[in-house]
Amino acid sequence: MTTAKAPRGWMRLLMQEDINFLLTNRLPRRWATQLVGRIAQVQHPLVRIPALALWRTFAGVDLSDAATPRFRSLRDGFTRALKPGARPYDPDPAVIASPCDAIVGAHGRIAGDRAYQVKGFPYRLGDLVPDPRLVERFRDGSFVTLRLTAGMYHRFHAPHDLRVEGVTYRSGDCWNVNPIALKRVERLFCRNERAVIEARVEPLGLPILLVPVAAILVASIRLHLVDTERSIRDLGGARLACDAPVAKGEEMGWFEHGSTILVFLPAGVRLAPELVEGRAIRAGQPLARLPG
Repeated sequence: MTTAKAPRGWMRLLMQEDINFLLTNRLPRRWATQLVGRIAQVQHPLVRIPALALWRTFAGVDLSDAATPRFRSLRDGFTRALKPGARPYDPDPAVIASPCDAIVGAHGRIAGDRAYQVKGFPYRLGDLVPDPRLVERFRDGSFVTLRLTAGMYHRFHAPHDLRVEGVTYRSGDCWNVNPIALKRVERLFCRNERAVIEARVEPLGLPILLVPVAAILVASIRLHLVDTERSIRDLGGARLACDAPVAKGEEMGWFEHGSTILVFLPAGVRLAPELVEGRAIRAGQPLARLPG
């Protein structure tokens, strides 16, 4: 009984807001991220076995749909593939699906170019993305915040048939992106390292914007459009122009831990009524509906 209660007790302590914020944001974030990144790649059993055990204990990991429950390293566990068909994508061509497993965060209408990380903490799209022309495409549109926790499936997929037009890397910090930090750090998403993926929904040509945001312990985002052997950081600050078709449900990349994907949609696209802040959503489930 004692051993079963211990993890829950530790989790209650770690989730106390002041302690959680101190532990995850007041230590050297970049140094901690680099250290965990190195540990996560180690395949030696003296490192791999305890690291995977801690992850499974504290992250609430469900491996029932994983392609394999055995991993060569902690990184392999984070970036695991799933069994074929584990995440079916809604076949309705009017549906824009969730690109990832996540907890739904702030979502709703973009007021001009202003969205919210949490209630009372706005940020401007112009501070998040590099091009004012992108801002205009999504003015008065809609946004959804999708937060991936440490135990979730970390790959993300095309939410609809897309044509990707560009990818831009934005350097930055690696603040934690959990709700505790979002209530304390203004414009957090605009401060963190991120990728800006510009695309259009086929065949209508409507713009859609996906912004994977890195965080503490996870400042590494891999994109098939770039090269999965390198992180998006290797792009530098230059925009990579693309003309790449991606089918609905096709894998686009992954995080090497857990983080956030921000989805921006133009005016006229309606968010799914099933979206509830704090509720889990799976990759492939409805996120929004196209007009008409």
